[in-house]
Amino acid sequence: MDGYDLPMRAIAASVLLAVENGESLSQCLPPALQRLSPNERPALQALCYGTCRWFHRLDSELESRLKKPIKKPDRIVHHLMLVALFQLRFSQQATYAVLNESVEACRALDKPHLTGLVNGVLRSAEREGAPEPKTDASRFSHPVWMVEKLRHNWPDDWQQILEANNAQAPMTLRVNALRFSRDEYLAQLNEAEIEATATSFAPHGIQLSRPIQVDQLPWFADGAVSVQDEAAQLCTTMLDLAQGQRVLDACAAPGGKTCAILESQAELAEVVAIDESAMRLPRVQENLDRLDLHATLLQADAADIEQWWDGEPFDRILLDVPCSASGVIRRHPDIKLLRRETDVVPLAAIQLGLLAAMWSVLKPGGRLVYATCSVFPQENHRIIQRFLKQQSTAVLIEPEVLWGRNMGAGRQLLPDQTSHDGFFYAVLEKPES
Repeated sequence: MDGYDLPMRAIAASVLLAVENGESLSQCLPPALQRLSPNERPALQALCYGTCRWFHRLDSELESRLKKPIKKPDRIVHHLMLVALFQLRFSQQATYAVLNESVEACRALDKPHLTGLVNGVLRSAEREGAPEPKTDASRFSHPVWMVEKLRHNWPDDWQQILEANNAQAPMTLRVNALRFSRDEYLAQLNEAEIEATATSFAPHGIQLSRPIQVDQLPWFADGAVSVQDEAAQLCTTMLDLAQGQRVLDACAAPGGKTCAILESQAELAEVVAIDESAMRLPRVQENLDRLDLHATLLQADAADIEQWWDGEPFDRILLDVPCSASGVIRRHPDIKLLRRETDVVPLAAIQLGLLAAMWSVLKPGGRLVYATCSVFPQENHRIIQRFLKQQSTAVLIEPEVLWGRNMGAGRQLLPDQTSHDGFFYAVLEKPES
């Protein structure tokens, strides 16, 4: 059978195998979606995201049902059964369809010798029902190291964080303040019979009661709104932007915050947006074009100042550093499979290095906002504490806000099932002299 004629479950199994081998869903899912008709693509996406979200629980059940592990050349069949288990446990799919079509998918994957195993395992899973999870890692469907790390870092909140990570994230919009006030756009949504409410903390944020396709949003193509989580929108409230300022958005892709900066202050002198990835920079330009905004885009490693800096310091710098992304797992459930505990220490070194580099291009009297989408203290307030020891002149500003927790060196938002992602912000100012 041609690869492009594979049934959906077989394609989903190949995507999951790619994730297990280190590819993110954002890398391996788009080409897989192209193998299906447009009306089938949402179902494939839901299968892949859902199986990743519940991977550790489903994998624990599957391993208990297998007498011995499936051999490496046939590993894709392991993932095929995980997809089927996800449907049995978490979807409305008819049981007979899951069983029969999974066996057919096994045959389509050129693994006819394993059709009996697939049929037997799934029939017993359907007959016996879901087993009671034996560990917290299985119950909350997270890797063991992550459960333990969260338990250690957030002894009163770890279960709430894990549950929020497994919830479907709401769809949140940022209204382009150059085009509409939030109330005006809420009225547009109401007219279009799209149910929505204002966000609690982000001044231009709107949360939809249910996700929809962006082309259903009024004036989306004309730049009226962007999709952006409430926590990420808060960056502009931290920057204290004013006309005539030169602003740097380091690590800018995909450009949501660059655009938010330009929307919130129309009279900036210049916004420079840097990203190391040549693959991701065009996405920044696409967002700017749709919103009719302009920024100077540079492909560079922000930490390598000699490579890109023109010698003119910045009044404001947003440093949204590469991180574990442990605060946005509900939007990117493949993080549970891709991230390793050993990643955190090297990431912290990169974060501290970027902070020191950005400090050197900040104008005296300027402000730097450090941001992550992480909930791990090693990447957040502990980085700020380490930096303040290195830079004795740096002044920590405690913003007067109603959101997040004061960590002594910055504010931490934990993921909330009903609203924002997990995020961290710290504000530093450089003295005039």
